[in-house]
Amino acid sequence: MSKMSTESARIALNGPTMGTRWSALFFAEPAPDPDPIRAALQAAVDEVDAQMSTWNAGSALMRLNAAPVGVWVAVPERLRAVLRLGLEIGRASGGAFDIGIGDAVTAWGFGPGDAVPDGIRAAMTASRRPAHEALEIDDARVRKAATIALDLNGIAKGYGVDRLAETLRDFGLRNTLVGIDGEMRATGRRPNGEAWTIAVEAPEVGRRAPHSILALEDAAVATSGDYRHWVDVQGRRLSHTMDPRRGAPLIASPASVTVVAQSCAEADAWATALMVLGPDKGAERARQHGLDALFLLRSVAGGVRGIGVGGLFREDSAAITTARGH
Repeated sequence: MSKMSTESARIALNGPTMGTRWSALFFAEPAPDPDPIRAALQAAVDEVDAQMSTWNAGSALMRLNAAPVGVWVAVPERLRAVLRLGLEIGRASGGAFDIGIGDAVTAWGFGPGDAVPDGIRAAMTASRRPAHEALEIDDARVRKAATIALDLNGIAKGYGVDRLAETLRDFGLRNTLVGIDGEMRATGRRPNGEAWTIAVEAPEVGRRAPHSILALEDAAVATSGDYRHWVDVQGRRLSHTMDPRRGAPLIASPASVTVVAQSCAEADAWATALMVLGPDKGAERARQHGLDALFLLRSVAGGVRGIGVGGLFREDSAAITTARGH
């Protein structure tokens, strides 16, 4: 690929979304007016939040949650697309990724409110059907076949990243890097012809440091880990990632799982699924589906070792891996 002009203007934009911030970095020649681009990017993530938030009682998702079982509900196109992808990865992961455990997420205090002991007991004893068996989607509507509380926190942020990338593409920008809270998607290359460099974080509480580096080109990356959001229960730290089988946080899991995929929504959902499955079953499932994944595991001595799956990762923690979309 030929290099872009080194005279290209560097534009960095950001704004609030989903309790954190989005970011966009791109190079263009001549320099565009950033204001309409910033406004369009903000509108894109605002739309995702308005449709898919569980923190907003008026969101399209929460209106669907409130609908009676068996009643068809008109749902916006983007929300339907994310629901379909969630169900698809739910099936492919054997139920490890389940968008139907919103009751557990809320009960354990990972939603808008605090943890509720009665809700925790109810979530852990509930008779469940996985979302891919309990939800039906047609061309414009969605219907629940069983009582289910939908939660898209394991995929909506990644989808928001994809919308940022699509929005920049609509402005004719082809060499971009966008992200939300560490979930990233790259298109094209930097002006010097090199791929975009992305750090895979070391799974350390209270400290941000790189474990390894990805060189990302036309691909997305997402990480699920146990070191950013958790609850303390009887002196034990429990990750925000839910085990759909138990209706409770994972008891034992990798420190983190990083997945590279074509879209950030896919990477986001699969990172969660592989966290739930763990390093053995997760690595096997990743190989079955041709995924590129990096599992980081804590040792008894306090160190971290990696297990790489696919052609993009190696166990060497200092490896620089070039990742491209499939």
